[in-house]
Amino acid sequence: MNSTHYSARGRVTISEVAKAAGVSKATVSRYMGADRQLLADATARRIEEVVQRLGYRPNRMASALKHGRTGLIGLLLADIRNPYSVAVMHGVETACRQHGYSLVVCNTAYDDDLEHAQLQALQSYNVDGLIVHTLGHQARTLADLAQELPMVLIDRQVQGLEVDMVGLDNLQAIEQALDHLQDSGYQDLLCISEPLDGTSSRHERVSAFTAAVAKRPGLRGQVLEVNPRLAQQLDRFVADKGHGPKALLTCNGVATLEAMRVLNIRPEPLFTELGLLAIDELDWYPLVGSGISALAQPTGEIGAAAFACLLERLQGSRLPARRLDLPAQLIRRGSSYRQV
Repeated sequence: MNSTHYSARGRVTISEVAKAAGVSKATVSRYMGADRQLLADATARRIEEVVQRLGYRPNRMASALKHGRTGLIGLLLADIRNPYSVAVMHGVETACRQHGYSLVVCNTAYDDDLEHAQLQALQSYNVDGLIVHTLGHQARTLADLAQELPMVLIDRQVQGLEVDMVGLDNLQAIEQALDHLQDSGYQDLLCISEPLDGTSSRHERVSAFTAAVAKRPGLRGQVLEVNPRLAQQLDRFVADKGHGPKALLTCNGVATLEAMRVLNIRPEPLFTELGLLAIDELDWYPLVGSGISALAQPTGEIGAAAFACLLERLQGSRLPARRLDLPAQLIRRGSSYRQV
């Protein structure tokens, strides 16, 4: 009997595997599950040969109904096109695969209604747990879901939601940024952020910047949000003399891109009149002028750590909710060194 015979009349069943291997269905089920090590080596080899010859594929959903687990982890991303999201997703997916889980990814495209719908969809898939990079406007929906299944937040805290959160150590990143810019001789800084819009990580970076500048004698700092008038506002910043050498600190990759759109239309060569240090490390940074200095987020580690937290919860941990802040790494390039 060969696999062609079986496939001609449909999916191979566990009963057919058991009959061909001369064992019970329970033994085949044990072989396909976590108790494989309990079988005799000869029995396991015989079942393996039959499984491969017949092309048997276990019905994971049926197993899920029986054992109460699907082996699926849900990942909700605010914007799957963002390089940060892609890198975090890779970290989560790699960790899932290493532990026998599969990943279901949903994208909200920065749309609140779509985020609500995607959270409901993930719930309907009976995922075992959720990792969420939220827009921050679905606190009630997220709180209700957190009562039903384990959840971990990435990058963005949601007020009143007592679940684990993994992200960048924003306070450390800002202090590291200011140390580097001051050491490079800059005294007048402009922090550029995406619109705050209730996003906790953006608020943290801007607040940390304002507080850190206030504690550093001789340093002046201002904050701008990305907007259609950014070019004119940057012109005013450059024209305001008397506060020493000037530099920009961009709070993420989107803010860096918007700043570079403006800098590229200015008449002076890049990074001569204005220094630049970016939070986030993107592939195109080394290709711009003398290179854009960056504080790289450990995105892959953030994804892996988020899954590790979720796995602990899946395994029964009832410890209080915690926050894991991972450090940034400074990558020095020409944009943050004064050209005198």
